[in-house]
Amino acid sequence: MSPLTLTARALLLDMDGTLVNSDAAVERVWRTWAEMRDVDPVRVFAIMHGRQARATMADLLPERPVEEHEADAAWLLARETADTEGVVPIPGAGAFLDAIEHAPHALVTSADSGLARARMSAAGLRMPEVRITAESVSASKPDPEGFLKGAAELGIAPADCLVFEDSAAGIEAARAAGMRVIGVGLRAASLAPTAYAATLENVRVEAAPRPRPEGFPPSDGLIRLTVRP
Repeated sequence: MSPLTLTARALLLDMDGTLVNSDAAVERVWRTWAEMRDVDPVRVFAIMHGRQARATMADLLPERPVEEHEADAAWLLARETADTEGVVPIPGAGAFLDAIEHAPHALVTSADSGLARARMSAAGLRMPEVRITAESVSASKPDPEGFLKGAAELGIAPADCLVFEDSAAGIEAARAAGMRVIGVGLRAASLAPTAYAATLENVRVEAAPRPRPEGFPPSDGLIRLTVRP
């Protein structure tokens, strides 16, 4: 497949599976929860990626009261925040974040702010200044609320945003928001994103807005990226 060149005015970045590989930690904690609640871990792993914990639990155990989902989600969040063993950057994530430092971009994650800080720090990655976390929204991905809020926070129209995602829920949310999607990693390969990259090493930032010295003409504000599988 040939490389694809895309332009955008803002980038919206998922965290887990997109910037950070936290699969080992996530699966450890969720497996413990599944065993506690007598749920097949295979069912859990099939639907948990990219979503808030309480939404996943509600699908797996629809007969339970909401209060029980909330309590279990709080327990799971505390365990996830404390367990950063094996949390590493997706290859190329550090260089990619450096390349877009001056371009409009935001983190849009189903993690809360504490978990996002813990995992980005464990992976040694810069935290974007604009962040849409679990506390920012009323609905989990695949609802588009998070991506729409990220676009609004940056002051960019949804159609001019480009999303980086790895999960089915995240890609569905981006599409529902009217945004194009670069799928990152194996989970995204079969989900027909706008473009696909095995890792962020396969995404090259050709140009991004940067501060311009006085007297120089302003840039066109476009971020140009070349993506190869």
